[in-house]
Amino acid sequence: MMTLFVSLYIKLFFLLTPFFVLTVFLSLTEGMGVTEQRKLAIRTSTAVLIIALILYFAGNPIFSTLGITLDGFRVGAGSLLFLSAVSLISGKRQSLKPDDDADVAVVPLAIPITVGPATIGTLLILGATHITAAQKTAGASALLAACLTVGVMLYSASAVKRIIGPMGLSVMTKITGLVLSAMAGQIVLTGVKNFLG
Repeated sequence: MMTLFVSLYIKLFFLLTPFFVLTVFLSLTEGMGVTEQRKLAIRTSTAVLIIALILYFAGNPIFSTLGITLDGFRVGAGSLLFLSAVSLISGKRQSLKPDDDADVAVVPLAIPITVGPATIGTLLILGATHITAAQKTAGASALLAACLTVGVMLYSASAVKRIIGPMGLSVMTKITGLVLSAMAGQIVLTGVKNFLG
């Protein structure tokens, strides 16, 4: 149980692309006071947590309703995740500008910066893969912990930036991309293997 929790926590933490999110958060909150910045961080973290948990528990109902096989979805979601990883490594991932009347905590910070198409697909797969109550509990707990960790990073954004600097953020974003590319490859291979087997 603990091993599953730790494994899922690490995967989910990188899946949420925390260092890229932090970079976008800092650019969007430039000029804000610390109090206002922290309030935005709390709203963003809450939105991400709610969205992620809904996606995690909605996997099986969505697949059964749409008539999509889990392995077919694995290939598609894995491909999206790989493209997301490549954009992180190359540094060409775009940070969307918010609409004037939009709450930046939800759009674009929660969706699609933190929970983008690749993350949505992976969360749906994880939720559909975890069948037993113990697996569901471990998965939901790991997801909660990962979202809270990202929330703490955003809450302490200024301090994190001072500690690791812009270059450190860039390096960590590229490392995140490498981890995601490996996860994407595993997801696609599992889907193809199950489909052919």
